[in-house]
Amino acid sequence: MREHLFLNKIIKTLKNSEYLGDDCAYLKDLGIVVTQDTLVEDVHFSLDYTDAYKLGYKSAAVNISDIYASGAVPKYLSISLSLPKKCSESFVEEFYKAVDSFGLDVIGGDITGSDKITVSVCAIGIVKNRKISSRKNADIGDLVVVTGEHGTSACGLFLLQNGLKDDDIINEHLMPKIDGAFSAEIAQKCTKDYAMMDTSDGLADALFKIAQSSNKTIKIDFEKIPYNKKIEQYANFKDYILYGGEDYKLVATVDKETLNNISPELYYVIGAVEEKQNCPLKINFGNKISDIKNLDKTFNHFEDK
Repeated sequence: MREHLFLNKIIKTLKNSEYLGDDCAYLKDLGIVVTQDTLVEDVHFSLDYTDAYKLGYKSAAVNISDIYASGAVPKYLSISLSLPKKCSESFVEEFYKAVDSFGLDVIGGDITGSDKITVSVCAIGIVKNRKISSRKNADIGDLVVVTGEHGTSACGLFLLQNGLKDDDIINEHLMPKIDGAFSAEIAQKCTKDYAMMDTSDGLADALFKIAQSSNKTIKIDFEKIPYNKKIEQYANFKDYILYGGEDYKLVATVDKETLNNISPELYYVIGAVEEKQNCPLKINFGNKISDIKNLDKTFNHFEDK
């Protein structure tokens, strides 16, 4: 069973919750958004490749990225750690030094023992004076934009797993750069509803989910997707770009009028939203158009390795 099947089963089972569907729950009555992610040793990371500081950084970053994807301002973190005996006080210190580098308030959490390291982070964002996104808000005629390069993180993981060296690429996997500048502008300047997600599970995954949730079709041009040209030397570089995951960039569907008011250096236009067709996602590779009708090829923590 794959991750999206688990999620669909949870949504169908919890009939009384109106907040499921987006990566952040928007609690209008409290004026906040809330998200939570968990990183498990030997599933999401390995101490063969990372250390306490980098793990602390990434644990915070993946949750802050979800807050940015909602359009809110990240404010608070709550962190639960499950640690085996091999972890020292210095491990915990380095972990929290990295968390502290983001300048958010850590408001609590929990520490327990375990056989492997598990990190669970809850992030809270403030919505005041911001228009909050939802993946169901894509509209016909909206332009599809991304905020940065894709495929580097997946390529970095490949290098780590195969003992290859390229620090710039590897660091994009271990310590992905996140930036709230585009999020801030669109959330404050957009008058229409808009869709936005981060690309934690892959660019194609985010586009597919936005299109499916909005009952539309999204069409993109592969050649317009920004990526680090260094990854072209690897045979699977196109798969890294579309399906690799863990780049933590933003992808949004925005009306043209709003986009004209956003700083052009913050985004790249890669496609547009169209009326619903035979599939949620179409990718133009120049000499052919691929119809993406399912999520089988996208990044999935439950896939057999």
